[in-house]
Amino acid sequence: MATLSDIGVAAGINLLSAFIFFIAFAILRLQPFNDRVYFPKWYLKGLRSSPSRSGAFVKKFVNLDFRSYLRFLSWMPEALKMPELELIDHAGLDSAVYLRIYLIGLKIFVPITLLAWAILVPVNYTNKALELQLRNVTSSDIDKLSISNVPDGSDRFWTHIVMAYAFTFWTCFVLRKEYEKVANLRLQFLASEKRRPDQFTVLVRNVPPDPDESVSESVEHFFLVNHPDTYLTHQVVCNANKLAKLVEKRKSMQNWLDYYQLKYSRNNAKRPLMKTGFLGLWGKQVDAIDHHIFEIEKLSNEIAEERERVLKDPKAIMPAAFVSFKSRWGAAVCAQTQQVRNPTSVLTEWAPEPRDVYWQNLAIPYVSISVRRLIMAVAFFFLTFFFIIPIASVQALATIEGLEKALPFLEPLIEIGFIKSVIQGFLPGIALKLFLIFLPTILMIMSKFEGFTSLSSLERRSATRYYLFNVVNVFLGSVIAGSAMEQLNTFIKQSANEIPKTIGVAVPIRATFFITYIMVDGWAGIAAEILMLKPLIFYHLKNFFLVKTEKDREKAMDPGSLGFNTGEPRIQLYFLLGMVYATVTPVLLPFILVFFGLAYVVFRHQIINVYNQEYESAAAFWPDVHGRIIIALLVSHVTLIGLLSTKHLAQSAPLLVALAVLTIWFYTFCKARYEPAFVKYPLQEAMMKDTLDCTREPNFNLKPYLQNAYIHPIFKDNGDDEEEEKFSTKLEDESVLVPTKRQSRRNTPVPSKISGASSPSLPEVVPERSVP
Repeated sequence: MATLSDIGVAAGINLLSAFIFFIAFAILRLQPFNDRVYFPKWYLKGLRSSPSRSGAFVKKFVNLDFRSYLRFLSWMPEALKMPELELIDHAGLDSAVYLRIYLIGLKIFVPITLLAWAILVPVNYTNKALELQLRNVTSSDIDKLSISNVPDGSDRFWTHIVMAYAFTFWTCFVLRKEYEKVANLRLQFLASEKRRPDQFTVLVRNVPPDPDESVSESVEHFFLVNHPDTYLTHQVVCNANKLAKLVEKRKSMQNWLDYYQLKYSRNNAKRPLMKTGFLGLWGKQVDAIDHHIFEIEKLSNEIAEERERVLKDPKAIMPAAFVSFKSRWGAAVCAQTQQVRNPTSVLTEWAPEPRDVYWQNLAIPYVSISVRRLIMAVAFFFLTFFFIIPIASVQALATIEGLEKALPFLEPLIEIGFIKSVIQGFLPGIALKLFLIFLPTILMIMSKFEGFTSLSSLERRSATRYYLFNVVNVFLGSVIAGSAMEQLNTFIKQSANEIPKTIGVAVPIRATFFITYIMVDGWAGIAAEILMLKPLIFYHLKNFFLVKTEKDREKAMDPGSLGFNTGEPRIQLYFLLGMVYATVTPVLLPFILVFFGLAYVVFRHQIINVYNQEYESAAAFWPDVHGRIIIALLVSHVTLIGLLSTKHLAQSAPLLVALAVLTIWFYTFCKARYEPAFVKYPLQEAMMKDTLDCTREPNFNLKPYLQNAYIHPIFKDNGDDEEEEKFSTKLEDESVLVPTKRQSRRNTPVPSKISGASSPSLPEVVPERSVP
């Protein structure tokens, strides 16, 4: 078991690692040739240009001002200077609210840490239960600061119960204040934001098939009948996935052609050669430039053919459309109401903003989505519960005892004091971190298979599953499996009535593992985040092999984004650990505080200077954040109930059950009071915004602004305006209202676009309205 000295050594090593990362970052960010890696956001905004250095040639690549290196931590106060409102304007509401998750961690845990160390640590440490009662159980110095050191049936446990109430009430108080603040920020952001296509647009899915009309005609008829005063225009969804793959393949080929042409321009003596086999490892040897020119021409022909197919084939049109309205009010009414009797038909929801749309999934038939989600639910269940077996095995091996059993010849080396401390402080956390390295990618693939239609919903879904996986495997798996394996000999030798007591002690014992995990993942990991080693390497590789123009250099920049699907579940794991161990092993809390403080500063710097968010959801993820912190509170209550039941204090269970009930009531109150602001758009707000727009720009023509906003981006790439116009024209031609004898169209309130008069199938005269 890790002792306090082992943890101290590990903490020193991790802090030293973080310090080294910060020094490396401070040096690298000052070099002119790295400027686009560490400040790409300002380049994308057009507010920064490549630094120019006069004088010696070396100054163009290396910063020779040694005084600037003395201020290697100056980026920290700079990151904290920008006010929140300016940050929202600079980076968006999603980024600003994401930072509030770290702030809420500090707001919750700073008072809890002070209170726990002032009251609970002395209460725990002044007992000797571990020494007197459970000498056969493996324990450490840290466990003497935990609840395990309090004797069974002691009145001191009432202190832990009172503290559990205090911690819960404080957490709920902070959560309610933050929920209210974020909800107000969201509504203010939506009210103050400039006109955006998604504010006027609704995504309509599962349009019922009609043998007499195309999808476009059915959509236009339906909304002219049912939303005659607000409907403006629509854009049907086409299946251009194959076309997108061909275009992406051509881009890849073009990159290789640029590389070989640049290589040849640097050495004209010999034309570059390549093999046509897999990864260029075997196959016929050909001229690389000629080969790629030929392949690009071939792909261009295939792309042209596929474009024609998408434009002409009715099967390429999906039973879905983006429907735009004349006002936000009209869009809000449509998005938040049921359109037909059948609740599974003509489904409407707010359209994502154009850059948030995940176009590949719009081509998935809506009827198959339920089946896909059932399959992924089953797959995730097996992934989660079978993954605990290898994780438990790795955790058992990644200890001093496990290593000595697996590799007995290393025992003399392992027992050396410093090496033992390093292994105890690093190996378990690193082993778990490496074991989970591919998990986010797997979960994102699963989310894409389920058919979500926006990047934001994909990330939120993936984040939810990542969080559940962390709770089951990282937390419960490490606590139960790890503790059980460490205490295996005790379980075998002791009598049956002593086993519950041992389990009660084993839960807080795992605090040492989580402390090492926090230091490896939370301290060194966050410090490594700011170094951006991977983007730095990739940028310089692209810059050397592919960049020929300033435009190429801009494409080589990869600022990345926050990565909500991985970042937020990681934060929530620290909330869970903090809540659970606040009353059990308070010594863990300072390590969590260091994580939240360090992460807040680092990510604030990254959001200001680096990350370029792919979409803006106006903090739609906050209800998930709030709910997961509530789950952490409930897990802490259940854990404390289980622990006290092993300490002969069963009479305390009703009080803790009541606390859990109060927590659940608080969650339902917040859900009813604040969550509607994140899932609905108040009609009053929509009308106010529409009125302001009409006052400021009374003659603004909204239709051209919205008409092509949701055309598939494949028709906008490469400046192909002709194809975009052709696609738009084709859809307009397809949406002609033809005369029909079907009774369902008897009330169509507009004349046919072909005949110019009322539909001949209508026996009565219908007052004409001007076509929007």
